[in-house]
Amino acid sequence: MKNILIPTDFSENAWNAITYGLELFNKTSCTFYIVNVHPIAAYSGGETAMYVSSQILEDSILKENKEKMNHLLKRVEHLPINTRHTFKTEVFYGFLTDYIKKEVVDKNIDLIIMGTKGATGLKAIAMGSNTGDVITKVPCAVLAVPENAKYRKPKEIGFPTDFQLGYNWKVMQNIKELIITHNSALRFLYVSTNEERFSEQQQKNRQFLEDYFTGIEISFHTLTGKKLDETIQNFIECRNLDMIVMVAKHLNFVERILFRPTVEKVSYHTTIPFLVLHD
Repeated sequence: MKNILIPTDFSENAWNAITYGLELFNKTSCTFYIVNVHPIAAYSGGETAMYVSSQILEDSILKENKEKMNHLLKRVEHLPINTRHTFKTEVFYGFLTDYIKKEVVDKNIDLIIMGTKGATGLKAIAMGSNTGDVITKVPCAVLAVPENAKYRKPKEIGFPTDFQLGYNWKVMQNIKELIITHNSALRFLYVSTNEERFSEQQQKNRQFLEDYFTGIEISFHTLTGKKLDETIQNFIECRNLDMIVMVAKHLNFVERILFRPTVEKVSYHTTIPFLVLHD
């Protein structure tokens, strides 16, 4: 049984994340915790922030969002019935990352699924935004689903890596489970800037991955490019990838791909889900 947390602001891109998650885990027994966290409203005017009283919050904001959540749950119930899935909903008022951290511990969450919005998808995410905060500050796997991403079976999964840091076998187990469930192929990508040779440590880390995924269709690819994000874009298009997986242990590497892409030449943030795992 997997415990999956899906934050929602009741937008269509959040709904897209829900439907994507239900499809991705169609054959897996899951409890989906659909959670709305209404951000704390502060009055600005040069003075110390003043917060709305708890009574007003309960009577207005929380009441309204609970009604929205009930409508959302009815919308879920109109989807094809899957007896492997159960749903629980909660509505909060506060800081999103704080509540998500608490829920991850209290509910023993295995995965967070979040929708990303905007025509430019993840490209528009700043480090202080919701999805960016969750990816970088919450020690839990996050699947970021762009609003334009339509579910298709993940037959080809890309794994960008520089092989600089070793990988924990427990983290790799999450990827292996996904691959086995969907009979996927895993494509490792190393982006070289000047065709440099691997160090001894890089060779060891590459060998670990090759040994760990024995029996699974994998391949290793090296592309030369000055801009990491543009090279990944070319790889995604060439391989027609369905998903990208990464490990947040090497946070700088993750940030270069997720948060600082070249605007004109990168579109993968609008169509390809990113699974970010924590070591």
